[in-house]
Amino acid sequence: MIYADYGYYDFGEFLKSKFNIKVQKISLNAGFSCPNRDGNKGFGGCTYCNNQTFNPDYCKPEKSITKQLEEGKLFFATKYPQMKYIAYFQAYTNTYGDADSVISLYEEALAVDDVVGIIIGTRPDCMPDKLLNYLSVLSQRVFVLVEYGVETANDNTLIIINRGHSWGDTVDAIMRTNKAGVMCGAHIILGLPGENVNDMLYTAVQLAKLPISTLKIHQLQLIRGTKLLYQVEKDELRIIKWNAEEYIRVCAEFIQYIPQRISLERFVSQSPADLLVSPKWGLKNYEFTNLFNNYIKANKIKQGANA
Repeated sequence: MIYADYGYYDFGEFLKSKFNIKVQKISLNAGFSCPNRDGNKGFGGCTYCNNQTFNPDYCKPEKSITKQLEEGKLFFATKYPQMKYIAYFQAYTNTYGDADSVISLYEEALAVDDVVGIIIGTRPDCMPDKLLNYLSVLSQRVFVLVEYGVETANDNTLIIINRGHSWGDTVDAIMRTNKAGVMCGAHIILGLPGENVNDMLYTAVQLAKLPISTLKIHQLQLIRGTKLLYQVEKDELRIIKWNAEEYIRVCAEFIQYIPQRISLERFVSQSPADLLVSPKWGLKNYEFTNLFNNYIKANKIKQGANA
């Protein structure tokens, strides 16, 4: 909530502006691959990535989309029996594949009772015209949001983390998607190797120029089984090793460059304890958010103050 002297536009308020009922995202793993893993763009994926960190227990690719959604609904339905749901295609690149096959998965999700929309996580270099045309038509009857993994606006960093696309690809994808009448979200990571705070604020300034509706922010995490962990342990790359309070200050500065029209969905992510190497702050996501909210209130920090 944005007050007169502090605050930000949160994702809950954004959803309220789109629905007159309570809605909940249900994560899905549709078994997609990634062009940065199968050799199309590269192998091994992004250096920080381990997709085991993304999904709840019910979210397994060997289960059908319908099965995953029904199990996800059971998880929430006892507390909110009147709730509706958004199918969140989350793991890997959810627009990567034969367009007709991809569309059939979306339609399967939308055919499940009480599913009122979809959110599609993907890469900015994986939005073919055929699929975008379909989403343009679909968005006229249900809620549709395409969430692009942007990570940073700095091309040198994108090379270091083996991202496989450029900032120019991001700008192109978001502008095309917006032109098609489909809402866009973006996902960025603070603390990527080689970046200082000014580099991160540069990303904020560049994002502010784009027609996005939502933004996810989270801290870089070192995850077991990733190339980045190996590089940091071998001192091949260095990263900022901040504590929670330091990270909160960076987030608070970052959001001042993000216009108030953009909803901020999150500021932190917490990978499973058995996979996470650092940072280990000992905070659940809601506890971190409470600390962040208290900080911006105490310091009268307002989203978009520098936009």
